[in-house]
Amino acid sequence: MIGLDTNVLVRYLTQDDPAQARKAVRTIEGRASQDSAFFITAVVMCELLWVLESAYGYALAQIVPVVEQILRTRQFQFEDRDLLWQALTDYRTGNGDFSDHLIGRIGARADCQHTLTFDRSLKRCANFEVL
Repeated sequence: MIGLDTNVLVRYLTQDDPAQARKAVRTIEGRASQDSAFFITAVVMCELLWVLESAYGYALAQIVPVVEQILRTRQFQFEDRDLLWQALTDYRTGNGDFSDHLIGRIGARADCQHTLTFDRSLKRCANFEVL
């Protein structure tokens, strides 16, 4: 297994740098025919969504299907795929960033009653309490 950094996924998805995009495509798709996998951390997923939103201006409706496809791709392995799916569902249906919802889900899994935040956009989210 080989770990992937955020910038490799960004190049693969956006094709914004032709030389790096070719390398990313060749590497990722080249392994699709093999029985090896790429490891994607939760931090990489948080960075990926942040970059797609902030640097590229993609909307939630554009981002969610891409992340769903990444989570379904056989050659990608994750720290905790189920937790990422849960955070993605929260992100899709609620306010706040994907990383906020992942933080809330991690806290809930650790038996936290809730996660304290100053982020008022999370006031209706079950995993958070706004101070």
